[in-house]
Amino acid sequence: MNYLSDLSIDIYAERYRGMTREQQTCCLTGHRMIPPGEEQKIMIRAKNILVRLIREQNVRYFGVGGAVGFDMLAAEYLLHLKAHEEQQIRIISVLPYPGWRETEEWDDQLRLREDWILRQCDKVVYVRQEYEKGVFLLRDRKLVDGSGYCVSYCNRPNTGTAYTVKYAMKRGVKVLNASSFDLRNL
Repeated sequence: MNYLSDLSIDIYAERYRGMTREQQTCCLTGHRMIPPGEEQKIMIRAKNILVRLIREQNVRYFGVGGAVGFDMLAAEYLLHLKAHEEQQIRIISVLPYPGWRETEEWDDQLRLREDWILRQCDKVVYVRQEYEKGVFLLRDRKLVDGSGYCVSYCNRPNTGTAYTVKYAMKRGVKVLNASSFDLRNL
């Protein structure tokens, strides 16, 4: 064996031995609109949850949905963590279909942020190749399926985020909410 092949050894392998992929995986879901003045508080809670999952539960795969709001903030934070402290984590962007952003009313700054996130992610997955009815719900289910954990920012029922959280709970996924909202009220 030469020294180049030694470089491909997973230095974290022992840390994850005996864990299923599901036990190592977390999806993220949250509202697009975060009330003014709440962003910092929500992200402090989310950051604390994410760091504990990484360091105490050995979670290393994170599925993010790509929407404005919580999804984008969480993805940026995870990418920062990966670049500076937790090189073993992997961020997967799970999107509805390739042209989905064209239907969003994003300004140039949001498009640039999302482009940067997608370039930095370890993988980008599209649920479908083109729009079809229900594709966003399919994306939400794809995020949850195969996850052992779900970090959410959910503060009200009857939303896409609430749907995803309820779906995760029904599947036995441990949901950790960055909002003070009691998820039992869904």
